[in-house]
Amino acid sequence: MLELAGIIILGILAQWMAWRLKIPAILPLIIIGLLVGPIATLYMDAKIIEPIWNGEKGLFPGDSLFYFVSLAISIILFEGGLTLKRAEILNTGPVIGKLISIAVLITFIGGGVSAHYIFGLSWKISLLFSALIIVTGPTVITPILRNIPLKKDLSSILKWEGILIDPIGALFAVLVFEFISAGAGGEFTLVALEEFGKIVLFGFTFGFSFAHALVFSIKKKLIPHYLLNVFTLAAVLGVFVLSDAFAHESGLLAVVVMGMVMGNMNLPNLKELLYFKESLSVLLISILFILLSANINMEDLYLIYRWETAVLFAIIAFVIRPLGVFASSTNSGLQTNEKLFISWVGPRGIVAAGIASLFGSKLVSQGVEGAEYITPLVFMIVLGTVLLNATTARLFAKMVGVFLEKSNGIMIVGASKFSRIIASYLKDHGRSVVLVDTNANNIRVAKEQGLDAITADIYSDSISDDIEFNNIGFLLALTGNSQINDYALERFSERFGENGAYRLVHSTEINNPNKNSDAGLFSATDDYVNMMEVARYHGKIHEMAIKSQDHFKGLIEITKTDNDIIPLFVRNDNKIDIIPSMALDLEIEEGSVLAYLGKEIIEKETGEVIMDKESS
Repeated sequence: MLELAGIIILGILAQWMAWRLKIPAILPLIIIGLLVGPIATLYMDAKIIEPIWNGEKGLFPGDSLFYFVSLAISIILFEGGLTLKRAEILNTGPVIGKLISIAVLITFIGGGVSAHYIFGLSWKISLLFSALIIVTGPTVITPILRNIPLKKDLSSILKWEGILIDPIGALFAVLVFEFISAGAGGEFTLVALEEFGKIVLFGFTFGFSFAHALVFSIKKKLIPHYLLNVFTLAAVLGVFVLSDAFAHESGLLAVVVMGMVMGNMNLPNLKELLYFKESLSVLLISILFILLSANINMEDLYLIYRWETAVLFAIIAFVIRPLGVFASSTNSGLQTNEKLFISWVGPRGIVAAGIASLFGSKLVSQGVEGAEYITPLVFMIVLGTVLLNATTARLFAKMVGVFLEKSNGIMIVGASKFSRIIASYLKDHGRSVVLVDTNANNIRVAKEQGLDAITADIYSDSISDDIEFNNIGFLLALTGNSQINDYALERFSERFGENGAYRLVHSTEINNPNKNSDAGLFSATDDYVNMMEVARYHGKIHEMAIKSQDHFKGLIEITKTDNDIIPLFVRNDNKIDIIPSMALDLEIEEGSVLAYLGKEIIEKETGEVIMDKESS
């Protein structure tokens, strides 16, 4: 009981430590597992945590550890399948499409050839090893890149490669393993091919059929809401076991397919399922990797304690990865320094290590020659790439010139009509803008207008963890709820507002403009309601040349007295300054123009300012 409780406590502490240090959780989890497992035997008589019963101590008797690992991996892969959207694959662009096809093929072939000739492994084991190291995964990419400001396109490529390749790589590894299992103990005869065909047939059939059956049950409300998550969990485990009963080793394929099918159907409760599965996956991963690392023996580590291991790692990290990236990004518009950075960042993740332990152990029990190398070699690649990228990615970004010294992107919280008008203006003048809102209709309209917009809740962690926002340096809170605006600044000013964080003035502040907050935005006399009214009746941004500092102050005074004019920005070529509510301190450079929303201001040759009669 003490060992089991200790694993859970150590696992959650490792997750917390990873969050605090902004490193992938897999790193402290594996290190803790090695410390309480094989490394402990160097100074003690036995492991501190012994996963398998050895006659004296151990948590799992016989093969039950691997049953637990199989079930846990099935849940993790199901969650990965849920995140894979067909539309995202089609819309991610040619570079990402090639990274999950051409680069995968290069890694598979190159890694297999390298393992075969460097370690002398059989082609079956070499190709399984190369299939396992295909997977990167968002759980390792995100912590490494979270604090490296990069161009949005660069961050997007790395993010979507990790998300898309996770289930695709897992599916690839499962298929290779099942092909090996079908022919284990002999050559790939017709019988082995038939067995492989059965695995694929039952895996796809059960995954597809039960996904539709579960979605039908959820939509028809045959499952009460409070049982939805646990019922889905039971269904996933049931499909895994049932498929495996019909065709041995087809269960993992079935749950990946089940997740992919459900993730691409119109399922109203999908977000709830994802949140539940994500929380469950965190707990399972915490337990799983301490157990799997602790289960490694010193003999396994001594197997790879040789110079060939360093050579294999170097070839995979510094030859095969760059080769795959450069082949995938030909004629893509990416600069050479950007290709070099993508080549450098390729950490292997949780799915690779988890499946490697499961498959390696199963093949060892089947007596497959060389199978004992699978787990330690994959763990070496995982630990090596994560350590390399976690310690050097920021420095390498600076060395090759992709590190953004100043983040000029703008995040707008709220995607109302007023926000969309502002975002369109900023985008037209070369600024990177993203709109965030919980209102799906606002986001849909924004996307139809060609704006970058996401449906997200600022109270969740998904926004701060999204590496696509690494180029954001300005935060504008433009919702109609002053509490949400205040919260957005309080929570995200440090993350997204390093160059400026602003919010609309509160309705209570309009009555006393001189006591506006320093974070007040645009106008001290206009709150959300006023701005929406102006956007509704005068929804166009005009520009007027600013002749001097006094001229600017005069224009600002005019906007204060006219409710149909709202000052927004001072632009000089592509340099855009956001106007705070206390705008008179803004320094005006020669050639600047005032961008404002509302009625057009017309200035006579005499200098007298009048309003456009048609607008009024």
